[in-house]
Amino acid sequence: MNRPGRSPIRAYRAHAKFIAPAGDSAAAWRLIPGLVMAAALYLLMLWAMQNLLQILLTPDQFNAFTLSVQNGSTAMGVLYLLFSFGFLGLAIAIVTAQMHQRAPLTLIGPPKAALRQGIAVLIGLILLSLVIWILPPSEVLAPITDSKPIGRWLMLLPVALLGILIQTSTEELIFRGYLQQQLAVRFDTPLIWMGLPALLFGLLHYRPEAGDSAWLLILWAALFSLIAADLTARAGTLGPAIALHFLSNAIAILFVAQDPALSGLALYSAPMDLADPVALRQALTLDIALLGLGWLTARLVLRR
Repeated sequence: MNRPGRSPIRAYRAHAKFIAPAGDSAAAWRLIPGLVMAAALYLLMLWAMQNLLQILLTPDQFNAFTLSVQNGSTAMGVLYLLFSFGFLGLAIAIVTAQMHQRAPLTLIGPPKAALRQGIAVLIGLILLSLVIWILPPSEVLAPITDSKPIGRWLMLLPVALLGILIQTSTEELIFRGYLQQQLAVRFDTPLIWMGLPALLFGLLHYRPEAGDSAWLLILWAALFSLIAADLTARAGTLGPAIALHFLSNAIAILFVAQDPALSGLALYSAPMDLADPVALRQALTLDIALLGLGWLTARLVLRR
């Protein structure tokens, strides 16, 4: 029998070094308390921010701001949502340092290797996206109904990219960093250390407005999680997963927004009715195909 963390999959040899800072199987009991503590810290920080905004803004301004965050139709609302993930990242860093007695950077893997791999994979994915973009347009895509002035969009682009980097990096820190590492030191099988985070990641993408088709969104998110976990196990760092997640969200949030709830920063809007099972199935089928190409591209770049 393999020791905990010693994956039987040859391609995952780098994974053993990635999870080593998490300790041994005896330390795995801290996983659930750690998640509870991180959630409590995150909610406390959000509560403090909300109270600060209520002090700084007039009642009308605060109500307008709250509405913009809820519907995501304004740039300020989307930026707040993206940057608020920084609180969650800070919370998981505190839990890692205080409860697990290790440096938060160990959630990423060797920093220099993570940066090198992440940049290389991001360049590969951008090239792939450019090739796909010059191909004939697909009839699956919803028609564009709105566009924003290019000047204002470019002005907001740097801060928007930073917000997306914070949001995607935080999600990877939690799911492919904290969760994957803590589960892998206890359980050998990828069915658990890949499968459980993927299930949770999928369920967190549940959208009630999708009705009976909501399971398709859960399935797509779970598949994304599995691919990100696979890249992390092959690379031994979060760099490639962050690059994949970053570009995927950047395209969906900054260029062509199909989700009205995240359209405030997009150059173009092509809203899709999530309750329409045919449109949703077609769009997700295309997304899954692109995700598969992205995974293959990342593996070619990593040569793993």
